[in-house]
Amino acid sequence: MMGALYRLKNPELYHLIKNQSALSALVDMAPPDALLRKLKLHSRLDAQDVSAVRKLSFTYREMSAGDDFCRQGDKATSCAIVDEGMLGRYHTMSDGKRQYISLHIAGDWADAQGLFLDHMDHSICAMGRASVYSIPHQELFKLFKERPQIGFVVWRETLIDAAIFRMTITNNSSRHGAARLAHFFAELYYRANAVDLVRGGACALPLNQTQLGETLGMSIATVNRNLQKLRRSGAADWSGGRLIVKNWSKLTAIGGFDPSYIYQKVQGKR
Repeated sequence: MMGALYRLKNPELYHLIKNQSALSALVDMAPPDALLRKLKLHSRLDAQDVSAVRKLSFTYREMSAGDDFCRQGDKATSCAIVDEGMLGRYHTMSDGKRQYISLHIAGDWADAQGLFLDHMDHSICAMGRASVYSIPHQELFKLFKERPQIGFVVWRETLIDAAIFRMTITNNSSRHGAARLAHFFAELYYRANAVDLVRGGACALPLNQTQLGETLGMSIATVNRNLQKLRRSGAADWSGGRLIVKNWSKLTAIGGFDPSYIYQKVQGKR
């Protein structure tokens, strides 16, 4: 069962709250700037759009590693926006194994597609300790009618997700060994850097070896062998849930990484 609570981001307000039920009523706080910063990477939002987004109500949920936000087959009623940590989308296979199909960091809309589909065709879980903002679909639909530009922006977010999915298919099917691992590392690092999550050449990547293999379609032995190759090359390392990039140029060369598919500049007229 997932952990869930609402939490005030401003600790100075805690003395006003006497119990958890009172705290739970405070769902009209503004989502963090991380969400807006992520959307502004690819789209235009004017002052009225920003104000409208900040008026959205939400549920703030803290999750432990392995907790599901939603499960394959569920009817989705809210969108998850990552505040801290990492969420993963995955399919459950008939033998119980998982195939992770995408990873989401601070500011990402982990399930925006659920806005327009009747049920979830995949599950979403916390890869480590994580926290998310859950915004009701009906509130978002109302916002899209009032501020159509925000609807275009969220639509673009789903299109960029699809571009990353396409690259994942190409990476896992056409790149082999160290190149596949290097491309994966480069993409996660590039995305983390765009939302100011890189510190000292490193960012969080809270997967275990099994999960990394299930993400890349590799056995644990293959993950270990190719990780050792990257370490010896001096390009990157992964240890203790941290991705350390030691030589960005070398890492991108090994992985053949070109970030244009992530679309981190304002697109088109909208």
